Amino acid sequence: MEEDDVSIREQNFHSQVREYIICFLLFAVLYIVSYCIITRYKRKTDDQEDEDAVVNRISLYLCTFTLAVSVGAVFLLPFSIISSEILLSFPKNYYIEWLNGSLIHGLWNLVSLFSNLCLFVLMPFAYFFLESEGFAGSKKGIKARILETFVMLFLLALLILGIVWVASALIDNDAASMESLYDLWEFYLPYLYSCISLMGGLLLLMSTPVGLSRMFTVMGQLLVKPTILEDLDEQIYCIHLQEEALQRRLNGSSSHTYTYTRGSFTHQLNKELDNVRNQRNKLERRKKASGWEKNLLYPIVMLILLAGTTISVIMVALNILYLLVDETAMPKGSTDRGIATTSLSTFGLAQAVLEILLIFYLMVSSVVGFYSLRVFEGLTPRKDDTTMTTIIGCCVSILVLSSALPVMSRTLGITRFDLLGDFGRFNWLGNFYIVVSYNLLFAVVTTLCLVRKFTSAVREELLKALGLDKLQLSNSPTDPESGKLSANGHQKTL
Repeated sequence: MEEDDVSIREQNFHSQVREYIICFLLFAVLYIVSYCIITRYKRKTDDQEDEDAVVNRISLYLCTFTLAVSVGAVFLLPFSIISSEILLSFPKNYYIEWLNGSLIHGLWNLVSLFSNLCLFVLMPFAYFFLESEGFAGSKKGIKARILETFVMLFLLALLILGIVWVASALIDNDAASMESLYDLWEFYLPYLYSCISLMGGLLLLMSTPVGLSRMFTVMGQLLVKPTILEDLDEQIYCIHLQEEALQRRLNGSSSHTYTYTRGSFTHQLNKELDNVRNQRNKLERRKKASGWEKNLLYPIVMLILLAGTTISVIMVALNILYLLVDETAMPKGSTDRGIATTSLSTFGLAQAVLEILLIFYLMVSSVVGFYSLRVFEGLTPRKDDTTMTTIIGCCVSILVLSSALPVMSRTLGITRFDLLGDFGRFNWLGNFYIVVSYNLLFAVVTTLCLVRKFTSAVREELLKALGLDKLQLSNSPTDPESGKLSANGHQKTL
């Protein structure tokens, strides 16, 4: 009997060690990939080992950790879905014994823990540490900056806790709720993370429909469009003539313009010259592209994007019907340690793969749509020219989006996989009206964005046919030699 107890304890010990090793290896891979991504966009600085360099390096490591957690949150639900299907297909396979419910639950709990840690501790610390200079009158250095950072974090924590306390007291004013207001670990943190997840879900609701329609434009810019009734050689020749004309005007602008208009006029000519060169590069790329790339790849990719968007909208519409007739369709959390009891996909592995592809597609679309919104255009990273402050903002935004992705996927009915760990403890998931409204808004807004996208060309042609496109006036300065408006807004007399 004692030998059996020892063997069971040994098995549990080895299982835990194996899970820790697997989690460490997965996170190490994600950390390396995240570091490569951030260093690709981070602004290059001098190699001097001064105080600011140390602060930037620490902030870089914290941002890398946060981005790794974000990527892990994106892969969390797809990994769980495919693991469940593999365990159902090969229940007694020796080589996949390491893939079990305990490992899946552990990954969900770790992602939830690290998401809270990054969102409430690491990213605020990185921002305040980067902006700190030390208190007035104190000795400058790393210690003074760390002291100021911790003071700012303490004040921020008091502010957030006070806001949450007031909000929860206004919403629930019964006796039990009032007693739970003084429970920091069991009430404050889950309630605060539930609010953050709701904000992330609303942010996904804004950015994903915009991104689904924007994806067609992005892929159209990356791929070579088919050449139909176009003479690329003639267009390249015309572009060359425009480039040479602009170059001559730029070289002789100093002798043909007044002094007070020289700067603005030269700046405008440089912008026009850059636009012409970009057009020439695109035309040359279209000319060098192979036939299959122009005539086959572009239509296939557009059809795949259209099919993915259509399937997503149809699945959301079906989920709305399920919510109206069956209360089990509501998103909920699961505490069961086993994940491979029954298949959650009607068509088995094929449907599971489709769900995983749709989840990745929605995440990419949400990121594209997020940076397409006017409010967040300033956070768009640029290669080798992104400041650390912008990188911190990008990491926080990606973390909020990726943390809300499993919740959104389950709420919209993209998958039937129950949320595990703290992801299934969000208070608003049990509200029927919030869930149904979320599904309706997603379906309606996505449909409207697609209709607006595919009818924009028709609207432009109608405006051109009616002559309304000429009503758009430009206030930009033009060439004063042609008798048009100059930089000061007055017409110059020749």
